[in-house]
Amino acid sequence: MLLPHVVIDSLTPAQSTMWREHFSPEAGGRDPGIEEGIWRRTQDPRNAEQSGWREDENGRRRVVHYRLHYGIDRSRPTDRLVMNELYLYVSWLAPADEIAAHRGDLVKRLSQGRWKPTGENGTWRGGDLYATITEYDVHPQDERADRDTQSGFRSIDVVIQSVDYHLPRASRNVPWDVLAGGMRVKEERGTPEYADDLSGLLDHLPFIVEAGCGTSIEAGVPPLHHLHEVYRVTARQGDQLTQAFAFTMAPAQDILVKEVLTDPERKVDDMVGMFRRLLESEPTQAHRIVKALHDAGHAVGAVATHNFDRLFARAGLPEVFMRRYDQRTPHMEYPAEAKALLVIGLHADRREVQARARKLGLRVFYLDTEGVTEGGVYKEYLIEGARAGDVVVRSEAIPALRRLAELLTVEC
Repeated sequence: MLLPHVVIDSLTPAQSTMWREHFSPEAGGRDPGIEEGIWRRTQDPRNAEQSGWREDENGRRRVVHYRLHYGIDRSRPTDRLVMNELYLYVSWLAPADEIAAHRGDLVKRLSQGRWKPTGENGTWRGGDLYATITEYDVHPQDERADRDTQSGFRSIDVVIQSVDYHLPRASRNVPWDVLAGGMRVKEERGTPEYADDLSGLLDHLPFIVEAGCGTSIEAGVPPLHHLHEVYRVTARQGDQLTQAFAFTMAPAQDILVKEVLTDPERKVDDMVGMFRRLLESEPTQAHRIVKALHDAGHAVGAVATHNFDRLFARAGLPEVFMRRYDQRTPHMEYPAEAKALLVIGLHADRREVQARARKLGLRVFYLDTEGVTEGGVYKEYLIEGARAGDVVVRSEAIPALRRLAELLTVEC
């Protein structure tokens, strides 16, 4: 395939301005024009239902790390959003016979996709992409971390990247540093109170806002499980999930790399779909109500957001991006006058924002439907970290925030 890859062929003037104002690299901080994701899946007794762990079936591992770099192409009469650089890394640890079979299948897929050997061992070229396959008896990252390798197991790494792309070693190590940190320990849910609306906040003003994907979904941005499908984090057989929410734990199930090798144009267009949708989205009434509450002094400080869509910033609010793969909470100011934290549409607080708020004596309110639909199936999805003393309002964001604004006589 050829780069840059067109994501949106013709941006409106408003979209071009929005990109310039909200997706330019931050001074000394992250680059909002880079989309990055990491999944590491291991077999462990604690995730046996999803990973297939058993006493006689364990030791498998799959690591996926991707980075997509976006920018504006101004060579045409109208600006185009393009993906300029691509990096995709998939690493497997599995029984040696499965690794050998997987390599043979990958070579077959390279031939189908008309990739050409470069002359360098294990590297092929397809248009503006390189694909490199490397096998290990003991993975270098396991040596680095002094991790044992299961007897009879081998590793295989596949890297697909732009021809001139260079990822610093520290960035390449990030998924392995996350792996070394162990499985994420779920929050212990307590016994929160339930309320019909957010009227209880009136006794705890002003408040800080923390936001998950709920407001973004209402704006038309796909939920996180969309990326699980794109990057094949769950195991499939043909077009069907092999088991509800089961991890992809066998190399033969890895259709992600096969898709990229055999039809890179089509798969890359699938990969950039999330960013396309977020550029086409607009702040909703929920974002605008939070902005009005902020302007009225009822909400204070920056919005702690776990979303990379910049919707709160685009609504005119200060925001702090909290989603970090090292599980450490970035620095965030908690205004001294704050009395509460309002958490909107966030099930799992992986960065301890709520824990910090409680230590400061803030009352925690949750606005969440406590349910999710995946693959057309609805299931209850309780807020993970709710505690005794917290308040949960089971509602979508817009009607509940609209009612709060009415109670505070704030025009939106």
